[in-house]
Amino acid sequence: MPKNIKIKKGLDIKLVGEANKITTELPLGSVFGINVSDFHSIIPKMLVKVGEEIKVGEPIFCDKNDERILFVSPISGKILEIVRGERRKVLTIKMASNNHQEYKDFGKVDVNLMNNEDVKNHLLSSGCWGFIKQRPYDVIANPNEEPKAIFISAYNSAPLAPDYNYTLKGKENELQTALTALSKLTKGKVHVSINSDNSPFANIKGIEIHKISGVHPVGNVSTQIARINPINKGEVVWIVTPQDLVIIGELLLTGKFNAKRTIALTGAKFKNPQYVNVLLGSNIKDIVKNNLDDDNARVISGNVLTGTRKTKDDFLGYYDNHITAIPEGDDYEFFGWNKPVFNKISNSRALTFSWLNKGKKYDLNTNTNGERRAFVVTGSYEEVFPLDIYPMQLLKACLYKDLDEMEGLGAYEIAPEDFALTEFICVSKQPHQKIIREGLDFMREELG
Repeated sequence: MPKNIKIKKGLDIKLVGEANKITTELPLGSVFGINVSDFHSIIPKMLVKVGEEIKVGEPIFCDKNDERILFVSPISGKILEIVRGERRKVLTIKMASNNHQEYKDFGKVDVNLMNNEDVKNHLLSSGCWGFIKQRPYDVIANPNEEPKAIFISAYNSAPLAPDYNYTLKGKENELQTALTALSKLTKGKVHVSINSDNSPFANIKGIEIHKISGVHPVGNVSTQIARINPINKGEVVWIVTPQDLVIIGELLLTGKFNAKRTIALTGAKFKNPQYVNVLLGSNIKDIVKNNLDDDNARVISGNVLTGTRKTKDDFLGYYDNHITAIPEGDDYEFFGWNKPVFNKISNSRALTFSWLNKGKKYDLNTNTNGERRAFVVTGSYEEVFPLDIYPMQLLKACLYKDLDEMEGLGAYEIAPEDFALTEFICVSKQPHQKIIREGLDFMREELG
């Protein structure tokens, strides 16, 4: 049965710079890039060479461990550069656009006539399989496994997150097509969580809808999985984000891999916070042109809790539909630790007075107001952590790599993003998300 999910444990971080609900179509940029680091656990095997001509949808590399999993070009043009690191590790593939889009034709299909293998093969050959992730381990899904369920969170509760009800409006046909196809990949249900009756998913057929409300991280998929259909040892669930469903749906309807998505430009450093239409892998410089206040700004691909720091020469993250720009916190605040302040947010009532005005929006910078030190047991993590898990104990188990403890404490259910809030409030300034990521990688290596 559908469930109504309300979360009380968590923390809404209200920041200035919310995107205005206007959308600008940006011109096609000249240089694009795909960062291999966006695809965790993937070892790339290059399928193209520098100078080679490519069309939209043509494969540029595959997973060395499973060559069926392809990653394709979002533009037509030529391969400009393959950036490598130590031991010739591939870091970034740069592509030069030829100023128009020429698509590889994958053929239109009728999803109602497709079976499990048809859908799987079509998504693999078109490069769309990379949009499907799995739990446990928060990596790209293994095509050889069958999930017990598929989850889509149609509400993003992160700070300044894009409004899916706005960005997906008019995309109901693509969403229905993609979800009909994905439903053939599992014998279980396709669960979609929404926060409003006006959601584009409200009238989609063949799915189970859940109404969610409350504070962040109510929009995190792990929070929803734990309330709807928890993961046990040996079980797998798959996850797809709404903006990637649109790409999958359009591929099935038109035969084209159209990598365009609507992203939000948010944060205090944007002159005009708004939505823009861009392609995956777009250059940051092209996206923020004439809109960014460059004075001491940090640009983040994603949200302030889980996003990745970028320079203007970098590229939009493959899974991101959000760019945030906030002030760089590189200034020193004299006696900042020992005086009452009114311009910072806190989940406690010590020194900060953010609890006096719960609706206030803050102009926060990147300053962590401290440096890393040993874990301090305060009980504060549990106040913002809605999962039925002991967060500090799990973090410590990941640090000293105790597989039995990690399993017993619920590591199969979580992803690094679930520890973004505990990292934000951590008085010890420990990198929680990095610790969890390394712990999950260790589990995957040891348990297969």
